[in-house]
Amino acid sequence: MKIKIRVDGHSLRIALALLAFLLPSAGLHSEESRVSSPGQYRGYSSPAYSELVRTSQYVEVRDGTKLAVDIFRPARNGKAVEDALPVIWAHDRYHRADLINGEVHSQISQEPWLDAVVKQGYVVGVVDVRGSGASFGTWRGSATNKEGLDAYDITEWFAVQPWCNGRVGMFGRSNLGMAQFAAARTAPPSLKALFPEMAMSDLYSQAYEGGVFRLDWAEKGGRLLQELDRGKPAAPVDADESGKLLAQAIKEHQGNRDFFEILTQLPYRDSKDKRTNISPYLNWSIPSVLGGVKKSGVAVYQMAGWSDAFTRDALLWYNNLNNPQKIIIGPWHHTDSSGFDLAAEHLRWYDYWLKGVNNGIASEAPICYYTLDAPPGKEWQSAYKWPLPDQQTSRFYFRDGPSGSISSANDGLLDLARPETADARDEYRVDYSTTSGTTTRWANVYGAAFGYQNMRSNDQKGLTYTSTPLTSDIQITGHPILHLWVSSTAPDGDFFAYLEEVNADGYSRYVTEGALKASHRAIAEAPINYMGLPYHRSYEKDVARLPQEPVELVFDLQPTSKIFRGGQRIRLTITAADKDNASTVVVDPAPVITLYRNTMLASYIELPIISGAENDGAILRAGPVQESSHTVWAGLAILAVASISGAALILFWSWKRRGSARNLKSQQARIPKV
Repeated sequence: MKIKIRVDGHSLRIALALLAFLLPSAGLHSEESRVSSPGQYRGYSSPAYSELVRTSQYVEVRDGTKLAVDIFRPARNGKAVEDALPVIWAHDRYHRADLINGEVHSQISQEPWLDAVVKQGYVVGVVDVRGSGASFGTWRGSATNKEGLDAYDITEWFAVQPWCNGRVGMFGRSNLGMAQFAAARTAPPSLKALFPEMAMSDLYSQAYEGGVFRLDWAEKGGRLLQELDRGKPAAPVDADESGKLLAQAIKEHQGNRDFFEILTQLPYRDSKDKRTNISPYLNWSIPSVLGGVKKSGVAVYQMAGWSDAFTRDALLWYNNLNNPQKIIIGPWHHTDSSGFDLAAEHLRWYDYWLKGVNNGIASEAPICYYTLDAPPGKEWQSAYKWPLPDQQTSRFYFRDGPSGSISSANDGLLDLARPETADARDEYRVDYSTTSGTTTRWANVYGAAFGYQNMRSNDQKGLTYTSTPLTSDIQITGHPILHLWVSSTAPDGDFFAYLEEVNADGYSRYVTEGALKASHRAIAEAPINYMGLPYHRSYEKDVARLPQEPVELVFDLQPTSKIFRGGQRIRLTITAADKDNASTVVVDPAPVITLYRNTMLASYIELPIISGAENDGAILRAGPVQESSHTVWAGLAILAVASISGAALILFWSWKRRGSARNLKSQQARIPKV
C-alpha cells in the first residue's frame, strides 16, 4: 500500500501525528519479540557461530596431578575463534569422553544443548576428576576437599586463557552438581555462576534414609563406578596418540576406593572411615560446605524434579544460601528434563552473570515449580518463599475401616476427624516381600529405567489408610510429615510410608514416600535451617532399641506438588520392607508390629494443602465414620483462617512486588560490565 503525504501545514500535522502513533508501536513490537522466561529465551542473543572444535589436553593442578580436559570452542571454517568468551565447565566423575569402537563420544554428543551454548558464544570445558577417565591420581570419595581444590585450580586456569574473558561458570547433573558446590566451597575468584541439576547435598540421608540402608542404590552405584574406573575405556587426550599416558592413569585408578564398601562400613552419620580417620558424611553435607559457598558469593541456579531422589536436598540448599539464587522444580526424575529447553535456561542464567545481559532473570520470583495434574496452562507456578506461605497443614488421621477400596492387612480409613476410640490399633506381621519396584526414584539415580507401576499389589501386603472419595480437587504442595505410634515384638524395624492417589478403578498411583529405621527415631536440633522438618541426627549414640511400650516415629516424605482430583482417594500405605531398594534385617519368625490410632496415641499424616477456592469446604465425602462436633468447629475455624489468610496474602504480594522492584534494582547494579 502506498500513502501519499502532501507537504502543507495540515498534511504535515497529520503525518507527524501518524508518525508519533506508529513509532511507539514499533518499539513495543520490538520489546514483545524479546522473551525471557523459564525455558524460553529469544531476542536477547543469537547464535554468533555455526561451528565448534574440540581439543583435549592435560592440565596440572597444585600437587602435580594431571587432569584430562576437553575444551569446546566456537569456530569458523574449522578453526577456533580467538574471541575472549566466558567459560562454563563440568567436573565429571563419569568420563568426560569415552572411546567406543575407535570413536570419541564426548559430552557434546551426550548433551546436545551444550552445542547450542557454544554457538551462542561460550567455551565449554569438561574435566575428568582425579582418579577417573584419563586423569591421573586416585579417587577417595565424592566431592572431597582435594577435589574442591582441583576445581579451584581448573577454574583459575580457564580464567587466564587468552580465549576466556575471565568469567567462569559451571554446569552438570547428579555428581557433577555436587562437584559445583565443592568448587564454590573453595571460592575461586573467577567462578561467578553455578547450575547444579539433581544434586545431592546429604550423602548420609541418601545412603541411609532415616537410618534405612539404600542397598540397591549403593551396590549398583558402586559397581558402576568400578566399571568406569577399570573397564570402560576413556578417551585419551590429543597428545597421547599411543595411549601410553591413559594406561598409566588407569593403573593409578587401581588404588581407587570402593564406594559400596565405604558406605557399608559407615552406618551412622558420625561414623569414621578407618583408612582416613574422617567422617565422610559430616565432611560432605550442607553444614560443612555452606560457609564456603556463601562466602564465595557465587550465583546458584538449581534444577530439581519431584520424582528425583534429591528434591529435599535442593530445597535445603535454597533455604540456607544467601547467594543470588533461583530454583526450578519440574515433573522430572533424576535422568529426565523432558519438555524443557535446557539450552535456553542455561543461556538465560549465564548471559546475565557471565555476559552482563539484562534479560530480566533476576527480577523473576526465585522459585518456579510444576504442579502435577494441574489444569492445562496452570501447571507452572512461582513463589518467593519455601515452604509456601499459604500452605495450611491438615492432619489426616488413621481410623477404623473398612474403606472398601482394597483388601489389605487392615483396610483402614484416612480421615480429618480425630480418633474417638480409646484402644484402637492395627496389628501387622511383617511381610518381607513388599516392594515399591525396580524402576524407582532411587534406582534411576544409577541409570535404571524410571516409572512406578500400580502400587496396589504392594498395598495389599501392608497397612493401608484410604480416604473416602474427595468431593473436590485439593492441591498438596510441600513436605508431608508422618506421625506413627508403634510397638513391635522385635527390637528394631524399618518403616516405609507411601502417599498415593487411588482412582475409581482401584489403581493406586505413587506420589511420594519416606522411610525411618525405628532405632534412629530420636529427633535432634538441626545444624541448619531444616524447614521445620523432623531432623534425625543418626549419630551412633542416638540409636535406641524399641522398648516394649509404644513410641512415636516422626518423619517427612519427599516433597511434592500435586492436585488430587475430586472423586479420587488419598491413600497412605505402611510397610516394613522394600526388598528391591533397601536392606532390611530379616527376622524369623517375622515380627508383629502394632500401630496405634486411638484417642491417646493418634497416628496421622500432615499434608500441606494450598489454600484456594478449589479447597474450600469439605473435601471428604461422608463415610462410615461419624464426625464429632469438635470437627465441625475445627472446620469453621479453618474457613475463618482461610479468609484471614486470603486478605493477608493480598497484602503480602503487594509488599513482595515492591520488594521485588527493589531487589531488581539491587541485582541490576550487580550486572557485570563486560
